[in-house]
Amino acid sequence: MGDETTAAAGPASAAAGAPGEAPVTEEGARARPARSLSPSRAGDFLTCPLLYRFRVIDRLPEPPSPAAARGTLVHAVLEHLFDRPAPGRTPEAARSLVGPEWERLTAEEPELASLFEGQEELAAWLEGAGAMLDRYFTLEDPRRIEPAHRELSVETELSSGLHLRGYIDRLDIAPGGEIRIVDYKTGTSPPEEFEARALFQMRFYALAIWRAQGRVPSMLQLMYLGNGEIVRYQPDESDLLATERKVEALWQAIERALRSGDWRPRPGRICEWCAHQAICPAWGGTPPPIPADVPASLAEVPGVAEEAPPSSPASVSPAPAPAP
Repeated sequence: MGDETTAAAGPASAAAGAPGEAPVTEEGARARPARSLSPSRAGDFLTCPLLYRFRVIDRLPEPPSPAAARGTLVHAVLEHLFDRPAPGRTPEAARSLVGPEWERLTAEEPELASLFEGQEELAAWLEGAGAMLDRYFTLEDPRRIEPAHRELSVETELSSGLHLRGYIDRLDIAPGGEIRIVDYKTGTSPPEEFEARALFQMRFYALAIWRAQGRVPSMLQLMYLGNGEIVRYQPDESDLLATERKVEALWQAIERALRSGDWRPRPGRICEWCAHQAICPAWGGTPPPIPADVPASLAEVPGVAEEAPPSSPASVSPAPAPAP
């Protein structure tokens, strides 16, 4: 599937599919399912069970970071770049969106403005986001692409009753019906241990679409805008069946940890960016007591799989918002 991918644009809440097919999800059409898992929370548990506990069980706040804010900003620009007619999707047009999108983000989440001490620091940071957008244009030509969906909310139910849900940055459908899932990464292409997590996220999305539509996506594409590299993977049914088994086993492992209270830290390079080092046993800290009102099953934990759209200010801080 090349850059000539075209498809009729549809609402972001609709599924990937041909006209007339049922959507993957219809936002607000029914109450959120209880037994739910998202790729971000699944990735948290795989990376460090204690991190999962802090984010889902304790619901500890995490301060925004310049790197996370830049990711949200770049996602927002690329989301809205495709609002323009194809000839207008140029590097200059992308850069022209940086300022307005940053103003929108800070208006919705004023705390983001406190990340920078002054206008000079902010200007340098915004220029870094512009450089990432310039790099995007070295990887593909958006004038030759018509995404079927952007920031697509996907949701499906496995035969076990476990619901999968999350947001796909971009979904392309070729005239022949081939599906390509595209994910923008504002970091550099990672070492092998982190690439495995990124590919698991993409297989998670592919599994959700396959189970909802009966079609295996033909291409999973990770675009690393930090260093201008693309990682592509072509899944097949055996890959997605293995992913389904892994997802089911992962949910069972999370439930066991909840019942036993055993949320062990898993020290690694990710610790360098963790906001919870001060209360992590691996760093000499003491976690807070597990909240007394935690239900016996994750199926009853509010917001257990909630995720924000990639261009939303809520995506800057990964901890779920407090339940109403």
